[in-house]
Amino acid sequence: MPATTPHARRVTHRYFLVMLAVGMSGGLLGPALPHLAAMTGSTMGQISVLFTARALGNMLGSLLSGRLVDRFPGHRVVAAMLLLMAAGLVAVPFGQELAVLTGVVFVLGLAEVSANAGANTLLLWAHGKDSPPWISALHFCFGLGNTLVPLVLVAMLALTGHFAWAFWAVALYTLLLLWPLARPESPRAPAARADDALVPPADAWRLALFLFMFGLYVGMEITFAGWVTAYATLRGMPGEAAAMLATLFWLALSVGRLLAIPLLRRFSPWWVLRGCLALGLASALALQLDWLPLGAVSLLFGLAASAIFPTLFGLSNQLMAMSGRTTGMIFLAAGSGAMAVPSLAGPLLEGLGTRSFPLLLMALVGLLAMALSALQARVARTSPRP
Repeated sequence: MPATTPHARRVTHRYFLVMLAVGMSGGLLGPALPHLAAMTGSTMGQISVLFTARALGNMLGSLLSGRLVDRFPGHRVVAAMLLLMAAGLVAVPFGQELAVLTGVVFVLGLAEVSANAGANTLLLWAHGKDSPPWISALHFCFGLGNTLVPLVLVAMLALTGHFAWAFWAVALYTLLLLWPLARPESPRAPAARADDALVPPADAWRLALFLFMFGLYVGMEITFAGWVTAYATLRGMPGEAAAMLATLFWLALSVGRLLAIPLLRRFSPWWVLRGCLALGLASALALQLDWLPLGAVSLLFGLAASAIFPTLFGLSNQLMAMSGRTTGMIFLAAGSGAMAVPSLAGPLLEGLGTRSFPLLLMALVGLLAMALSALQARVARTSPRP
């Protein structure tokens, strides 16, 4: 389906709305955590099991969603996952026992990543090789949902006095998407293209390098967002100011994904990725050498990270045949990175002090740069000349 057709544009706008819902659902857990702890009578240490439950649900959903999208009409699969997501959101305030709430959040994590992976796959199929700018816009909508949902929680608390209405408001918005999504025909996996002869159909090394980079990137993103506040506090920054650093990072990440849209129309994904990694390395170096305030570093690192995931995703569609199963493997790798990489920061900060944090960031950016170079070399070596 060409990217310029009215049908492709219509379904793309629906995917934007889906990703807004997924972003709001995923972003609600953190701000609501104190309320959920009070509801279940849990300590903050005990309630943190919800993040593990959601991560495990994400990993299972990554495997499940790809197979479903390959076998059934994609819009029906995404609609079913949105319905499951809405049911989970409705059920969260009723999980008065921590064990019950953990099960609900596990299902919610499965539904969120399934809708996410499904929308990404369908957008690739709708736009083909022209997908990178559209993917960047799609991920901007996800970030926008993360940014907006704390405001939804604050508004619902002000209006009703109970956090449950924030979950129910997001559930209602999710349900409103079912009918518009069910109406148009689902994009299908594209038939073999004339230029597919230039791409080996089963290059395991390409796929392995992409999976490594997706896992490494998401781990780097979560490491910075999750540990920069603790790092700043250890450096002596006041608590409220330190907490704002993660907000600045996410804000820059969202804005950067908007800025990436025109960049990806003018430059190749390779150049955009190199620019992002160069800015990321410079930001981490500035953090190590105290060249810039922590707020400025958070903004710069957020800009550096902003376009990496959507650009890699679009590039993978240019270099490989992207099925729902392949997309599921990418989201599985991303979830694995999100669990594994941030766990390095705590022991490093405890054992080696605050100077270890920027060194870890530089190492992660460096590994990404080496993997990107290896991928480009692999493409040059294995793609037959026309």
